[in-house]
Amino acid sequence: MANLNHNKLEKYLKKINSSKDFLIVQDIDGVCIPLVKDPLKRTINKEYAISVSKFNDEFSVLTCGEHEGRRGVNRIIEKALHSKSIPKDQGYFLPGLAACGVEYQDKFGNTEILGVTQEEVNFLKEAPNRMKRLLKKEIESIFPDLTDFELNSQLEKAICDTRFSPAINLNNLFLKSQNDISKRRTLQLKMLEVMQKVMNDAKKNGLTNSFYLHISPNIGKENGLELLKLSTEKDIGSTDIQLIINGALKEAGLLVLINKYISKKNGKSPLGEDFNVRNAPKSIKELISLCKRNISNEEMPLLIGVGDTVTSSKNIQTNKWSRGGSDRGFLTLIQQLGKIYKKDNLIIFVDSSFGEVYRPSFKKDGLEGISDIEDSLSFDLIMENGPQEYMQWIMKLSRMRSEIK
Repeated sequence: MANLNHNKLEKYLKKINSSKDFLIVQDIDGVCIPLVKDPLKRTINKEYAISVSKFNDEFSVLTCGEHEGRRGVNRIIEKALHSKSIPKDQGYFLPGLAACGVEYQDKFGNTEILGVTQEEVNFLKEAPNRMKRLLKKEIESIFPDLTDFELNSQLEKAICDTRFSPAINLNNLFLKSQNDISKRRTLQLKMLEVMQKVMNDAKKNGLTNSFYLHISPNIGKENGLELLKLSTEKDIGSTDIQLIINGALKEAGLLVLINKYISKKNGKSPLGEDFNVRNAPKSIKELISLCKRNISNEEMPLLIGVGDTVTSSKNIQTNKWSRGGSDRGFLTLIQQLGKIYKKDNLIIFVDSSFGEVYRPSFKKDGLEGISDIEDSLSFDLIMENGPQEYMQWIMKLSRMRSEIK
């Protein structure tokens, strides 16, 4: 099996390297940054950051995390390189879309915010304080023995005060719960209640259609709302809920990246210079239709999609599969665009179970909890040794591209 996987890795390296036009679109956390319980302790391999900077507009990230701010990936890169000036001067920041599609930057860290109003920015700025007040009451109820110091410490770790996607992260509270599955589930349900109250506050402020709740990982959608993945003995389930700008979906973000790639290459934006996730169609079917109307076969690059958050679980009551995960949408769109444009697009799954956060493990249990026999989304390549294997692979591709240049 090891030899077979090695052969696949080499095969796809050669295939991509021989392509005239290609665009790698990858998630960040769990793909090139190992998952950790405390987001402020994330680290990145500086050689990876330097390597991907060598690609010539052929590489973009697509993440629900953020570039800027104290929790942004830019700070992680600066820390890895022990410098605030080198990444910006040398172009070592990760180019692409963050906050699920509204925060765009180039590799020098020049950013632009796409399609967000000042009223929405103001609400998002205050949202972490709202979340903290509401969550504090719930934590006090679930863990009545916490001291004031411990309570404030847990809140500091749980509330992610990002600029465009403030979130609650339960990883440290799960540690406090130890192996009590019932307590973990209570935390997940209370987290959802808190975020639903924040959504109600937005409506009271006249922002009825401004935001949605992104649950990670989730088990798909029902009536347009993402569904919690409750904790089990084998799977920790949902760990985060983010308040996301409405329309900021990764699949829409993919088209923003394709549009920018073609614009840089050909000097024109087939979907329009002002195209963004806010004015993009919402369904995969409509996004595909938009591509077909505006992007020719010659313009469309070979697409390589890389993600780690894909879920599948069977509902015992209905005997149907519930499928979700924040990377499923954009990976599915890449797969379908490949069929329509007759491109051998690649779908790469990175096993992120190697970090501090427990996820279903391909190496241990195969595709259980990730995919299923009826799943239309299929993986061309599985990085079964996690982010380290993926980073080594893409660094090798970067070296191969540099030799051509």
